[in-house]
Amino acid sequence: MKHPDDENELFNRLEAEMADGPDADPVGKVVDLKSARAARTGSTDPAPDSDADRSPDSATPKSGDSTRDPGDDESGGESVVMVDSPAPAGPGLMDKIRAAKRQDVIPAWARSKPEFVTAAGWLGGYVGHSAAYHAVRLPWYSLRLACQAPAGAAKFIGSALRWVSDAEGDPLRRAAASRENVMEYMTLSRQRDRRVKLRMTLMTAGLILGPILALVLYVLAPAWLTVLSVAALTAGLGFLGAPSDKPVISRAVVTTEVEKLTSGIVERALGALGISEINKALAKGGEGIKFPAPITRDGPGWRADVDLPYGVTVPDILDRREKLASGLRRPLGCVWPEPVADEHAGRMMLWVGDRALNKVPKPAWPLARSGAASLFKALPFGTDQRGRRVDLTLMYDNVLIGAMPGMGKTFALRTLLLAAALDPGTELLTWELKGTGDLDPLKTVSADYGSGADDETAAAALDSIRYVYKDLERRAKVISSLPKDKCPENKVTPSLAANRSLGLHPLVLAIDECQELFSHEKYGKEAGSLCTGIIKRGRALGVILLLATQRPDKDSLPTAISANVGTRFCLRVMGQMENDMVLGTSLYKNGIRATSFTKSDKGIGYLVGAADDPQIVRGYYLDNTEAEAICARARQARIDAGTLRGIAAGQAPERREVAEPLLEDILAVVPADEDKPWNDATVDRLAELRPEKYGVWAALKDSDKARQLTTALKPYGVATGQVARRVNGKQINRTGFERAHIITAIAERDRNRDAG
Repeated sequence: MKHPDDENELFNRLEAEMADGPDADPVGKVVDLKSARAARTGSTDPAPDSDADRSPDSATPKSGDSTRDPGDDESGGESVVMVDSPAPAGPGLMDKIRAAKRQDVIPAWARSKPEFVTAAGWLGGYVGHSAAYHAVRLPWYSLRLACQAPAGAAKFIGSALRWVSDAEGDPLRRAAASRENVMEYMTLSRQRDRRVKLRMTLMTAGLILGPILALVLYVLAPAWLTVLSVAALTAGLGFLGAPSDKPVISRAVVTTEVEKLTSGIVERALGALGISEINKALAKGGEGIKFPAPITRDGPGWRADVDLPYGVTVPDILDRREKLASGLRRPLGCVWPEPVADEHAGRMMLWVGDRALNKVPKPAWPLARSGAASLFKALPFGTDQRGRRVDLTLMYDNVLIGAMPGMGKTFALRTLLLAAALDPGTELLTWELKGTGDLDPLKTVSADYGSGADDETAAAALDSIRYVYKDLERRAKVISSLPKDKCPENKVTPSLAANRSLGLHPLVLAIDECQELFSHEKYGKEAGSLCTGIIKRGRALGVILLLATQRPDKDSLPTAISANVGTRFCLRVMGQMENDMVLGTSLYKNGIRATSFTKSDKGIGYLVGAADDPQIVRGYYLDNTEAEAICARARQARIDAGTLRGIAAGQAPERREVAEPLLEDILAVVPADEDKPWNDATVDRLAELRPEKYGVWAALKDSDKARQLTTALKPYGVATGQVARRVNGKQINRTGFERAHIITAIAERDRNRDAG
């Protein structure tokens, strides 16, 4: 930062005071230079009309000290407190060296076995494809070279004659002759004579020795060497005779040229966002955009670390991601700005891919063809925008997946379930409440399974949740009874899970379209309460809950559940509320926005909780055919290990009897202010509510309707009798019941069911 010359500043200030001050004397006045210097050096605040930058290391007295400007004494004697330190404070040299980030000696892809295998596989495939491509076209290459060899020979002879005659120097000699420069022309002529003489000698020797060597080669050399020499000569002349716009060898792989990312391009793109602070920084005299690290290649794209201008945060850029992509002249799926968690809010990591993420070929799931899995180890879940594998560890965690319909939510859940199926010791309880059979392949390995959007499936799913919740108590008692040397941290370990006598094997409960259960008017409240308990207590007990929903709101997904799930995966959603319901509160404000994904970004979402920072992940795509093959392999592994159980083993789980909804239906059609309704009127209302169930009753006579309802209520202990009511001034008696007895019967039934 520049500092004005002390003496010039002094005299400029004095001159200004004498010219513009209210007490300026036209004749002049005597100025005390020492007092003026003291006033100038003692004040740290610049003049109101001064444009000079303040120095951060200007001298400052200690706290509590102040200086007084003699000029201010005349106008009130205001004091100025010094606030800037005399020297920049901060870490010393050694502290900076210790805190500096060291670059990896060996790149990450070389240290990661999956990435190294992937890179080696790609290189092998590339080389193999190129070799096969050119091998197939080798006869055509040979024919073209043979046909072009005469033209190449003619071109070679013409070039040789031009070289011998020194044709390249002819324009210079002509120019010297046209200027009538005798000395220059004579010099060039003598040079030409020497060149032609030497070159003619070499050419003559070649014309004599060449045929002799060719004859010797033909007579003495083996046939293969002769053929090889003729082929090499023909190929050389063929390449020489090939037209420049028609190369002999075509390209096996056509690469897409992508513009190199530079600081100028990044600044141009940021300047197009319409953010005032960025425009000021890029304007003349502004500080510009700062790059704390060089722009480098990072996987199949470019990485730029950017320090945004003061007051600009990464969420401001994420709000304008589409404009940023336009400024970079790249597809939206190629541009991924991200905040840097361990830096200030203005540090942005901008990754620009060579191809849009949704256009990159989908990688194969590493466990699709072979291999087993363990829930205690990392499981392959997807890849990030750089093509690197992203893993999830299910043990000691729960997962929530949310998205709009059709964005890949069920495929993400299926990947986790298939990985769990490949762990032979894991017990699977799988529920798909949409009823389309998306998870049907898992029925062959699941201890409990259900698919449907009806009340019976919802009740069965609730039964399964009750089973898991009850098993938490058993598991807790087993763990608490174990000696400390066997269970030092009071949680399930691989060795404890492998001991079948303890029953501490991993237990995975998965519910797809869980909003259908949690929003159910009859089972939703209990299901939400039990699942909350499973999430809170099951982590250390080897119980894992996987939930997927297409309607992440407070009514369909209890807030106690969304607040306690450790790992969340959010694909495309439409609003901030849905984004934060899945990913967590304030994630939207912090720039983690699944609303930025487009319709074509199927299977792509934000993964939070699997690593320190949120990740953009593209899930693996496994269709039903692949899932069936994987489940067949998993089933055989379970048979071999003796862990096939439940429905998969042909053993139907015991279900609690699904409660008949008659009592609830009666309460639904009888208003609270109607204490004693008639039976026949109630039957008519029930038929309107559920015509498929009560329509037959409504077709009966009034007396038969009354008897039918009386018979249906007897098992619940609800008695009927004569109910008198005045209609049009006339007293009428009909068979009826008391509404309060219905409420009592429901309470008694539920108490008996819970006791059972």
